[in-house]
Amino acid sequence: MTSTASALPPTTRIAFIGGGNMASAVIGGLIRRGLAAAQVAVVEPFEAARAALLAQHGVTAQPAAGEALRGADLVVWAVKPQMFREAAAPVRDLAGGALHLSVMAGIRAKAIAQAAGATRIVRCMPNTPALVGKGMTGLFASPSASATDRALAEAVIATTGDWLWVEREEQLDAVTALSGSGPAYVFYFLEAMQQAGTELGLTPEQARRLAVGTFAGGAQLAADSPEPLATLRERVTSKGGTTHAGLTVMREAGMDQSFIAAMKAAARRARELGEEY
Repeated sequence: MTSTASALPPTTRIAFIGGGNMASAVIGGLIRRGLAAAQVAVVEPFEAARAALLAQHGVTAQPAAGEALRGADLVVWAVKPQMFREAAAPVRDLAGGALHLSVMAGIRAKAIAQAAGATRIVRCMPNTPALVGKGMTGLFASPSASATDRALAEAVIATTGDWLWVEREEQLDAVTALSGSGPAYVFYFLEAMQQAGTELGLTPEQARRLAVGTFAGGAQLAADSPEPLATLRERVTSKGGTTHAGLTVMREAGMDQSFIAAMKAAARRARELGEEY
């Protein structure tokens, strides 16, 4: 079930610093919900990305920060973390007083405040299914962000899918490990299932369709059911049956512990990236 977001105020002006895939996904969602292209300003140094924004969404992006950013209600940071400091310098005097929403991995709210001259900050960790409106995003608001600021952040993120708030900024490292990196884990398992299917005699196309459909259906069943995940698993697993045979191999290989260790490693790396910056 998707969370319910407040409607976006009709006069909202939003500036995006960075116009890549994630920014494009949000911009497209905002325009589909009624925001005019003229209410969106984008700073994007790469010509190909600027051309794509114009062709897909009718939004004219600029190669560098300028007066178009002044008066923005919201600044969305969608640049690579290593580019942030350089990108923030010219924005500081143009839109420092706006609400700043960051989709950058690792960079802490304090660092954003110092570099961008901002006080009201919301950090979020989206994931790539946002590109098809099925994203899962974790959000954290700095103490100075108001309820109105949180509602504005929700209205923007709602264009990409579902979301949840965390109370402590360090919890975003766990969000990164679970949902931020999570699509890669799903694709990893799908690859293995496709390979197994082909080795068992199916065509690659048949195996992919079965694997993807099974993941999608299983996820929907879990989303719609109030029962524990273990209960849902047990209902598919008859002792001595086919599923039991498969799960036994996974358990003997220590797959569950390896999976947990992998996510802890991802969370640790997210924490390290924040400390490095």
